[in-house]
Amino acid sequence: MNGGDFDVDGLAEYLHLTPQQVLRLADRGKIPARKVAGQWRFSPAEIHLWLEHRIGLLTDDEELVAMESQLRDHRASAQVVRIAELMPVEAIQVPLAARTRNSVVRAMIELASQTGWLWDPETLREAVLAREEMHPTALENGVALLHPRRPMPSILGQAFIAFGRTASGIPFGSESGTLTDCFFLICSIDERSHLRILARLSRILGVPQFLPRLRELEQPKDIRSWVAETESCLNS
Repeated sequence: MNGGDFDVDGLAEYLHLTPQQVLRLADRGKIPARKVAGQWRFSPAEIHLWLEHRIGLLTDDEELVAMESQLRDHRASAQVVRIAELMPVEAIQVPLAARTRNSVVRAMIELASQTGWLWDPETLREAVLAREEMHPTALENGVALLHPRRPMPSILGQAFIAFGRTASGIPFGSESGTLTDCFFLICSIDERSHLRILARLSRILGVPQFLPRLRELEQPKDIRSWVAETESCLNS
């Protein structure tokens, strides 16, 4: 990277693409980029948001598998992210006592604080609300994937996920106006693992029977077990 930005070779290494593939994406306007002294440069923050958006648009499991694999740091022989292992039972609550967007975010932050791994709840709350103002994380299936714009390792003891389900759906900013009742709060410590969590969680959400059963379960341990059972059925 140069001055904090990726150059073509650096972004190619980060995305596990060839420099030629990165150049084609930039030349066709398919990836956020700008030219500096005639050379393409890529902002890490903009690339992160671009990848988040791509993951959110993918619905085919094979595409999500490919994205998850692409994001794995092969140099470090990174293991597959296990969503269930990131969900402590103390960070799961049904029903979640909230009826508005702001109260959902506050309740989810309080839930995350019960793990003991969140050291500055107010800073995370403000960051999550800022991310929602920038672009809502509500999906069309009634699920929202709450997270700050960038991972915040300085206020986290480790990566984890909190889950809450409200008694009924509430407006949370989905493009079609679909109400949201299931909320995952993703607390990551680095960008690559955050994107891998998003990709794998999206695969789980795409399993046809997952959400109907998730909406029936009441006990945190049963919810976590259902996530684990569904995850174990994924191809990789």
